[in-house]
Amino acid sequence: MDYRSFLDNSGGVLRFDPIFIPRQFGDAGRRLKLHPDDYYAYGVKRGSIKERWFASVIAANNGPLAEPDEGMSRVNTGGGDKVYFKDFVDALGPELIGERLYSKYGTWPMYSKFYDYTGPLFFHLHLDFESAARVGRLGKPEAYYYPPQYNNYPGKFPHTYFGFDPDTTKEQVKERLLMYERGDNRITELSRAFRIELGTGWYTPPGVLHAPGSYLTYEPQWNSDVNSVYENITDGEIYDYKFLCENCPEDKMRDIDYIMSLMDWEANVDPHYKQTYFRPPVTLSEDAAHVQKQIAYGNDYIAARELTVFPGQSVTVKDGFAYGLIVVQGRGKLGGHNCAAACMLRVGGHSEDEFFVSAKTATEGLNVVNESDSEPLVMLKHYPAYSDPAAMAMTGAN
Repeated sequence: MDYRSFLDNSGGVLRFDPIFIPRQFGDAGRRLKLHPDDYYAYGVKRGSIKERWFASVIAANNGPLAEPDEGMSRVNTGGGDKVYFKDFVDALGPELIGERLYSKYGTWPMYSKFYDYTGPLFFHLHLDFESAARVGRLGKPEAYYYPPQYNNYPGKFPHTYFGFDPDTTKEQVKERLLMYERGDNRITELSRAFRIELGTGWYTPPGVLHAPGSYLTYEPQWNSDVNSVYENITDGEIYDYKFLCENCPEDKMRDIDYIMSLMDWEANVDPHYKQTYFRPPVTLSEDAAHVQKQIAYGNDYIAARELTVFPGQSVTVKDGFAYGLIVVQGRGKLGGHNCAAACMLRVGGHSEDEFFVSAKTATEGLNVVNESDSEPLVMLKHYPAYSDPAAMAMTGAN
């Protein structure tokens, strides 16, 4: 395939087909705009579908039954062949994702997702880059944003636990981990929960324990999925000891002190955790036609923006870096492509709600037209923070 000609002919914009991920644990929140018949499209052994991935060049680490390309974004080329986003990145490199980003990482280093559970997730952390390297993996920083358009109900537990109460000691945490195979360790008794606010978000660095609440969450993250699950029973579901140690070197899997070393202790007991890591939206530009806000920021890895174009309006937006996007409300034109928020999707089907904008087009300016006279056109845009030093330098909430 002539990747360069295809990108030029599409105006520097790639359209993706929707990619869905089943998980064996938890219950599906059923807010992914997926057809009701498709939540078990991969079979009941795989569990129900609870995630949708965006702009991904990597496969999901999702067990032995997963297909080798599960989680990898595919470009809609109008033909029947599978053409992956990774193929375009490998073929075009800096022409697609930008010279600065390609020089540093040699690939597109992040992706985003919707995750959608009707109950809370287990209390867990993601490994930092040093700990992950010991098992041949990458660390995983991540950010959250809660789009109102995908949250018609809050699920069973619309609160997220972060870290530990500042008075918690390491000895108390160790005591709970030593209970992992003896009974419910109730480790979130040592934590603190924050009620989720729609239209806001958080940054969660590696090493911080967290138990995400039950709103559908938009999550820009690094190209990794390495965790350690500190909670053994969540919402009535039991998690085997392997969830605690699966990303440890083989000789450390029974070493509780090593498992505890995966924590960033100071970040976990930060007495001003919300001030440090809460991310309310920050308005970047606004006029009669549009408003653009920064919704993920204040870290070295991942960033995101929300663009709203008002009914009947048109705007040319210059972002200066490549990005993936998902349309969450409305319909219109995106650089000449039809775009529309999803109403009902099928596994293996197509959509008009997910795109990737090349560095050249994003820098020169992407024209976005809202063709509705009553509803805003809203999209979420995800990209590596290294592309946007201003977003890296932003600070948390006051």
